[in-house]
Amino acid sequence: MKVAVEGCCHGELDKIYETIAFLERKEGVKVDLLLCCGDFQAVRNEADMKCMAVPQKYRQMQTFYKYYSGEKAAPVLTIFVGGNHEASNHMQELPYGGWVAPNIYYLGYAGVVRYRGVRIGGLSGIFKSHDYRKGHFECPPYDQQTVRSAYHVRNIEVFKLKQIRQPMDIFLSHDWPRGIYHYGNKSQLLKRKSFLRQEVESNSLGSPAAAELLQHLQPAYWFSAHLHVKFAAYMQHQAQKDLLPKATKFLSLDKCLPHRDFLQIVDIEQDPSASDRLEYDPEWLSILKNTAGLVNTTARTWNMPENNGLFSRWDYSASESGLKEVQSDLGGDLRVPENFSATAPHYDPNNPQLQREPTYAVNPQTTELCACLGLTDPNACRTEGVSWEEEEEDNLSTGSAEEPSEYPTDTSGLSSSVNPDEITIEEEWEEEDGEEAAIQSPPARLVLPSPSRTSSSDGLIGNRPPFSLTASLPEPIRVSSSEDSTNEEPARHEGAGLTDGMEGTSSPPSEESSAARPPKRISGENAATGEGTKKIKRRNQTVYTAQGEEEEEEEGDC
Repeated sequence: MKVAVEGCCHGELDKIYETIAFLERKEGVKVDLLLCCGDFQAVRNEADMKCMAVPQKYRQMQTFYKYYSGEKAAPVLTIFVGGNHEASNHMQELPYGGWVAPNIYYLGYAGVVRYRGVRIGGLSGIFKSHDYRKGHFECPPYDQQTVRSAYHVRNIEVFKLKQIRQPMDIFLSHDWPRGIYHYGNKSQLLKRKSFLRQEVESNSLGSPAAAELLQHLQPAYWFSAHLHVKFAAYMQHQAQKDLLPKATKFLSLDKCLPHRDFLQIVDIEQDPSASDRLEYDPEWLSILKNTAGLVNTTARTWNMPENNGLFSRWDYSASESGLKEVQSDLGGDLRVPENFSATAPHYDPNNPQLQREPTYAVNPQTTELCACLGLTDPNACRTEGVSWEEEEEDNLSTGSAEEPSEYPTDTSGLSSSVNPDEITIEEEWEEEDGEEAAIQSPPARLVLPSPSRTSSSDGLIGNRPPFSLTASLPEPIRVSSSEDSTNEEPARHEGAGLTDGMEGTSSPPSEESSAARPPKRISGENAATGEGTKKIKRRNQTVYTAQGEEEEEEEGDC
């Protein structure tokens, strides 16, 4: 099965689908599935743009609304997770996932689905320790605080994913698992993104929650984005009991811009007898049913159950009876119903509605799934005024907002690095791009080794604690001098990894010239004292512009 993996989408669906069509024509292949790793920006109208955590100048309609309105149809099944620049009011309608447009599926805050026998999981948002233990309390109209916290990962989603015991083929996240950079060509990464050096050397770059999930799930492939750079890594996991050790091939990609590595095609083994329709995952649905009583829609901090003597139950994994119950609830049909319905008006370029305000809707897809499985719809709870503080107070331990993060080494709120490729929310700054656009070689297919599969109980994830405090990945085994290597791919053991017998696939060459642009310049603000964050200005090429001259593009935070 040909799977196209894309980094940060930023609403550029037209360009992404055009790139896939280009590769299909050039290589004579047919892409079966598109996976997008966040910042999807499913913006339906002007009101949705007000719910995106970006400065005013970055609030652009882009092209998603065409697929939402039916003006265009997605040519390939598209599955995505959320990032930190989303129309949060739209995403909140589908906490358990659902169709945002025909043939475009959102995995929800966290989710697992199956396609052609390939198991695909994902976690939306980015990690911030100060919101991690809160519930999903935000709702429009957002203020300056909640428009950002709405996309922060919560412990309930990680807890659910850690109940998974069956093998995972593919996992998607927006930010990187903390420590994954130790398993690839770290030297090359820092040459391209030197501002990451301090966090890499202090091992504070990335999500500790995602690092825990990587150790627990040990998927065959893990795809991410967020840092706007292509980076590959190969992580060999420790063997569990009598099982052979697993390995994860990690790949992060750039955002959709000319001459950037934002798209790659991967060959993944499929089950020829499996349905070619998107399907629910029975184990995941059983976990959702088991954890329905843990739903929190308040800003109070909540601890997830663990085996520490304070909880009567801490294992919410799926049982055989639970799996049978899910099958019964769905009538034996695991296919995801194609029940997309519009819940807000779409943008009309001929009749802009700039005064349109964000809406708060209960999505029929979520209502239907909750009714079928007996789940709790957080949106319905808010609209009906249900106080989950009172209902769940006896079931969960709570703590004050001043309590330290459960990740003792977490420094996510203390990052001092400035990513020139990120959209800064706190202050609207620009960067002057001094790098000459590199013209990529003609795209080719990427062929990766097929992941090992097992359907027996021997392939289940080992008996791990339901929730641990481990926050970083184990130290990698050094097998070669990747620090001195100029190869973009990771150092690895012989016969294993991402670079054996395959070539990368990148965006098609643009018709524009790649003339050198002015060098990067940094403002002199605070130069005398050296205090504070310097403001940087950037000019970048407008996405696939048809003009021969470059137009100004203002960028910032992933």
